[in-house]
Amino acid sequence: MKSLLALARAIDALTERVGRVAIWLVLAATLISAGNALVRYALGESSNAWLEIQWYLFGAMFLLAAGYTLKHNGHVRIDILYNRFGARGQAWIDLAGGLVFLLPMAGLLAWLSWPMFHEAWATGEMSPDAGGLLRWPVKLLLPVGFGLLALQGVAEVIKRVGVLGGHLALPAEQPDEEV
Repeated sequence: MKSLLALARAIDALTERVGRVAIWLVLAATLISAGNALVRYALGESSNAWLEIQWYLFGAMFLLAAGYTLKHNGHVRIDILYNRFGARGQAWIDLAGGLVFLLPMAGLLAWLSWPMFHEAWATGEMSPDAGGLLRWPVKLLLPVGFGLLALQGVAEVIKRVGVLGGHLALPAEQPDEEV
Protein backbone atom coordinates (compact mmCIF):
# COMPACT_ATOMS: atom_id res chain seq x y z
CA MET A 1 0.00 0.00 0.00
CA LYS A 2 2.93 2.35 0.65
CA SER A 3 3.95 2.25 -3.00
CA LEU A 4 0.38 2.99 -4.11
CA LEU A 5 0.17 5.93 -1.72
CA ALA A 6 3.52 7.17 -3.08
CA LEU A 7 2.05 6.90 -6.59
CA ALA A 8 -1.00 8.88 -5.44
CA ARG A 9 1.28 11.59 -4.02
CA ALA A 10 3.20 11.75 -7.31
CA ILE A 11 -0.04 12.08 -9.27
CA ASP A 12 -1.21 14.78 -6.83
CA ALA A 13 2.04 16.69 -7.40
CA LEU A 14 1.65 16.47 -11.20
CA THR A 15 -1.98 17.56 -10.93
CA GLU A 16 -0.99 20.49 -8.74
CA ARG A 17 1.63 21.67 -11.27
CA VAL A 18 -0.74 21.33 -14.24
CA GLY A 19 -3.49 23.10 -12.29
CA ARG A 20 -1.18 26.01 -11.49
CA VAL A 21 -0.42 26.38 -15.21
CA ALA A 22 -4.14 26.30 -16.00
CA ILE A 23 -4.71 29.10 -13.49
CA TRP A 24 -2.24 31.29 -15.40
CA LEU A 25 -4.13 30.57 -18.62
CA VAL A 26 -7.00 32.61 -17.19
CA LEU A 27 -4.77 35.68 -17.13
CA ALA A 28 -3.45 34.98 -20.63
CA ALA A 29 -6.97 34.60 -22.03
CA THR A 30 -8.12 37.76 -20.26
CA LEU A 31 -5.21 39.82 -21.60
CA ILE A 32 -5.67 38.48 -25.14
CA SER A 33 -9.41 39.14 -24.98
CA ALA A 34 -8.92 42.69 -23.71
CA GLY A 35 -6.19 43.38 -26.25
CA ASN A 36 -8.27 42.01 -29.08
CA ALA A 37 -11.29 44.12 -28.07
CA LEU A 38 -9.13 47.22 -27.72
CA VAL A 39 -7.57 46.77 -31.17
CA ARG A 40 -10.92 45.94 -32.76
CA TYR A 41 -12.77 48.95 -31.36
CA ALA A 42 -9.93 51.48 -31.30
CA LEU A 43 -8.28 50.63 -34.60
CA GLY A 44 -11.00 48.74 -36.44
CA GLU A 45 -8.70 45.73 -36.83
CA SER A 46 -9.34 42.14 -35.85
CA SER A 47 -8.09 38.65 -36.51
CA ASN A 48 -9.78 35.28 -36.36
CA ALA A 49 -6.57 33.87 -34.94
CA TRP A 50 -6.89 36.06 -31.84
CA LEU A 51 -10.50 34.94 -31.35
CA GLU A 52 -9.57 31.31 -31.81
CA ILE A 53 -6.65 31.47 -29.37
CA GLN A 54 -9.13 32.76 -26.78
CA TRP A 55 -11.33 29.72 -27.41
CA TYR A 56 -8.31 27.41 -27.26
CA LEU A 57 -7.22 28.90 -23.94
CA PHE A 58 -10.76 28.63 -22.58
CA GLY A 59 -10.83 24.93 -23.48
CA ALA A 60 -7.35 24.43 -22.01
CA MET A 61 -8.41 26.06 -18.74
CA PHE A 62 -11.28 23.67 -18.21
CA LEU A 63 -9.72 20.49 -19.55
CA LEU A 64 -6.35 20.90 -17.83
CA ALA A 65 -7.89 22.04 -14.53
CA ALA A 66 -10.40 19.17 -14.23
CA GLY A 67 -7.98 16.93 -12.32
CA TYR A 68 -6.89 19.87 -10.14
CA THR A 69 -10.52 20.58 -9.31
CA LEU A 70 -11.07 16.92 -8.42
CA LYS A 71 -7.98 16.91 -6.20
CA HIS A 72 -9.30 19.94 -4.32
CA ASN A 73 -12.85 18.52 -4.12
CA GLY A 74 -14.22 21.42 -6.15
CA HIS A 75 -16.53 19.59 -8.55
CA VAL A 76 -20.24 20.12 -8.11
CA ARG A 77 -21.97 17.25 -6.39
CA ILE A 78 -25.43 16.65 -5.06
CA ASP A 79 -24.93 16.18 -1.34
CA ILE A 80 -28.37 14.88 -0.41
CA LEU A 81 -26.97 11.67 1.06
CA TYR A 82 -23.22 12.27 1.06
CA ASN A 83 -23.19 14.78 3.92
CA ARG A 84 -25.24 12.46 6.13
CA PHE A 85 -22.39 9.95 6.24
CA GLY A 86 -19.24 10.13 8.28
CA ALA A 87 -15.77 10.22 6.74
CA ARG A 88 -15.68 6.43 6.19
CA GLY A 89 -19.09 6.43 4.50
CA GLN A 90 -18.02 9.33 2.31
CA ALA A 91 -14.84 7.43 1.43
CA TRP A 92 -16.97 4.46 0.32
CA ILE A 93 -19.16 6.72 -1.83
CA ASP A 94 -16.10 8.41 -3.36
CA LEU A 95 -14.49 5.02 -4.03
CA ALA A 96 -17.60 3.63 -5.70
CA GLY A 97 -18.15 6.83 -7.71
CA GLY A 98 -14.53 6.84 -8.84
CA LEU A 99 -14.55 3.21 -9.92
CA VAL A 100 -18.03 3.10 -11.45
CA PHE A 101 -18.40 6.55 -12.98
CA LEU A 102 -15.27 8.73 -13.03
CA LEU A 103 -12.59 6.34 -14.24
CA PRO A 104 -14.66 4.66 -16.97
CA MET A 105 -15.98 8.02 -18.25
CA ALA A 106 -12.63 9.84 -18.22
CA GLY A 107 -10.77 6.87 -19.67
CA LEU A 108 -13.34 6.36 -22.42
CA LEU A 109 -13.37 10.03 -23.39
CA ALA A 110 -9.56 10.15 -23.48
CA TRP A 111 -9.50 7.01 -25.62
CA LEU A 112 -12.25 8.14 -28.01
CA SER A 113 -10.82 11.63 -28.48
CA TRP A 114 -7.34 10.39 -29.43
CA PRO A 115 -8.26 9.45 -33.05
CA MET A 116 -9.83 12.89 -33.55
CA PHE A 117 -6.59 14.54 -32.45
CA HIS A 118 -4.46 12.15 -34.50
CA GLU A 119 -6.44 12.80 -37.68
CA ALA A 120 -6.21 16.58 -37.19
CA TRP A 121 -2.46 16.29 -36.58
CA ALA A 122 -1.82 13.94 -39.52
CA THR A 123 -3.77 16.09 -41.98
CA GLY A 124 -2.63 19.46 -40.61
CA GLU A 125 -6.27 20.43 -40.12
CA MET A 126 -6.77 24.19 -40.09
CA SER A 127 -9.66 26.33 -39.02
CA PRO A 128 -11.93 27.07 -41.98
CA ASP A 129 -11.98 30.76 -41.00
CA ALA A 130 -9.62 33.18 -42.73
CA GLY A 131 -6.50 33.60 -40.61
CA GLY A 132 -7.56 30.70 -38.40
CA LEU A 133 -5.24 28.41 -36.45
CA LEU A 134 -4.19 24.80 -36.63
CA ARG A 135 -6.78 22.58 -34.99
CA TRP A 136 -4.62 19.74 -33.66
CA PRO A 137 -3.32 21.63 -30.58
CA VAL A 138 -6.84 22.22 -29.26
CA LYS A 139 -7.89 18.69 -30.16
CA LEU A 140 -4.89 17.35 -28.22
CA LEU A 141 -6.34 19.00 -25.12
CA LEU A 142 -9.20 16.48 -25.12
CA PRO A 143 -7.23 13.25 -24.59
CA VAL A 144 -4.67 15.03 -22.40
CA GLY A 145 -7.30 16.69 -20.22
CA PHE A 146 -9.40 13.56 -19.77
CA GLY A 147 -6.23 11.50 -19.30
CA LEU A 148 -5.10 13.81 -16.50
CA LEU A 149 -8.58 13.64 -14.95
CA ALA A 150 -8.44 9.83 -15.08
CA LEU A 151 -4.97 9.88 -13.56
CA GLN A 152 -6.18 12.05 -10.68
CA GLY A 153 -9.16 9.70 -10.38
CA VAL A 154 -6.70 6.84 -9.84
CA ALA A 155 -4.99 8.86 -7.10
CA GLU A 156 -8.33 9.57 -5.43
CA VAL A 157 -9.30 5.88 -5.54
CA ILE A 158 -5.95 4.94 -4.00
CA LYS A 159 -6.41 7.52 -1.24
CA ARG A 160 -9.94 6.27 -0.47
CA VAL A 161 -8.68 2.69 -0.27
CA GLY A 162 -5.93 3.96 2.02
CA VAL A 163 -8.50 5.66 4.26
CA LEU A 164 -10.72 2.58 4.36
CA GLY A 165 -7.75 0.30 5.06
CA GLY A 166 -6.48 2.51 7.86
CA HIS A 167 -3.29 3.46 5.99
CA LEU A 168 -4.27 7.10 5.58
CA ALA A 169 -5.88 9.48 8.05
CA LEU A 170 -9.53 10.29 7.60
CA PRO A 171 -10.01 13.68 5.88
CA ALA A 172 -11.24 15.31 9.11
CA GLU A 173 -8.04 14.18 10.84
CA GLN A 174 -5.67 15.59 8.20
CA PRO A 175 -4.18 19.04 8.70
CA ASP A 176 -5.40 21.71 6.30
CA GLU A 177 -3.18 22.09 3.24
CA GLU A 178 -2.11 25.53 2.23
CA VAL A 179 -2.93 26.33 -1.36
